[in-house]
Amino acid sequence: MITLKRTPMLWVVSAPSGAGKTTLCDRLVAEHDTIIYSVSCTTRAPRAGEIDGKSYIFLTEDAFAERVAAGAFLEHAQVHGNYYGTLKETVQDALAAGRDVLMDIDVQGAAQIRHALQHDPALAPLQSAYVDIFIAPPSLHDLQLRLWGRGQDEEAVITKRLAKAAEELRHWRDYQYVIVNDRLEDSYRVLRSIWRAACHRTHRLVD
Repeated sequence: MITLKRTPMLWVVSAPSGAGKTTLCDRLVAEHDTIIYSVSCTTRAPRAGEIDGKSYIFLTEDAFAERVAAGAFLEHAQVHGNYYGTLKETVQDALAAGRDVLMDIDVQGAAQIRHALQHDPALAPLQSAYVDIFIAPPSLHDLQLRLWGRGQDEEAVITKRLAKAAEELRHWRDYQYVIVNDRLEDSYRVLRSIWRAACHRTHRLVD
């Protein structure tokens, strides 16, 4: 009897703020119990309701720096004065346990991961099980309207977000897939189709 076994995958999804990435990713995770979000490390203080090891792995700056020096991170960055990063061990342990890992990160983090997969021999096996997707708004004007519509940010903050979005959009060619999120339901169908196709791509025959 022929048996198929699927290799767990590492998913990276990036998008400008307001493009709908979180909504799409949350729905994919909710509908597929094999997928989990990666748990990142951070040096910022825990917020109300956050649990160490589940929401984030909370580290001191010294402990974070030690892991950077040891090459323990798959990707890391400084954001608004705090450090964030994803440990190689966290991702590898989840994949070894048969779980697909989804990382919701920016274009700089995605670039670091691609570089690590190509240059770190220990991560080389992940290259064939790696998928990255860029979620784009229909236009910067449309994104501006979405950010205004949320009513969460002042105009100066929105202007800053739009400038960053314009820079991030220049990197769409770096990704294997691009989804223009014009209509949420249509975009989710595309995301789910990519997911299903990638699952079949990583199937292999076993005795």
